[in-house]
Amino acid sequence: MRDKLARGMTRAFRIFADLWFRKRYDKRALILETVAGVPGMVGGMVTHLRSLRRMQRGNGAKIHELLAEAENERKHLMFMMEVVKPNAFERFMVYVIQGVFWHYYLALYIFFPKYAHKLTAYFEEEAVKSYDTYLMLIRKGVLDNPPAPEIAIEYYNMRKDSHVYHMIERIRKDEEKHAEVNHRYANEI
Repeated sequence: MRDKLARGMTRAFRIFADLWFRKRYDKRALILETVAGVPGMVGGMVTHLRSLRRMQRGNGAKIHELLAEAENERKHLMFMMEVVKPNAFERFMVYVIQGVFWHYYLALYIFFPKYAHKLTAYFEEEAVKSYDTYLMLIRKGVLDNPPAPEIAIEYYNMRKDSHVYHMIERIRKDEEKHAEVNHRYANEI
């Protein structure tokens, strides 16, 4: 039941994103990366606080992995900000979307952590599909393929002449790993 609910919620968010962004996958990536950092931060924070309250030694690896996931998603956002150059409205939307999603996900993770991890795993799988489409649109020449931002070149240790296409390939791999991690945590609960 949780699995079906998580898939259904993910599809609903995907439909909303498709309607809102249409083929603007660069802007889609920018806005969605602001939300993508929330699950890892919430999961790491709640797990950390739960461990403190219970005075338990375990969960250190999980806390670090979830916080690293949040940091990785933040890096993705920094890369996309260099590519997209968000306007004032897009920056405002980040506040609204992130504020709503933070509170929703926090409550979800506190009361239903297994479902929260499943939902995040399916979100990450959808992110992989979105990045696949982004790559395809670059290949077709629908979207530009400017040089990759220096911050992405340094983070991924890419060649200096790398382009956004190469950066998106790396981000896509990160999202695949996040999906695997969240499926694993959901199965462990």
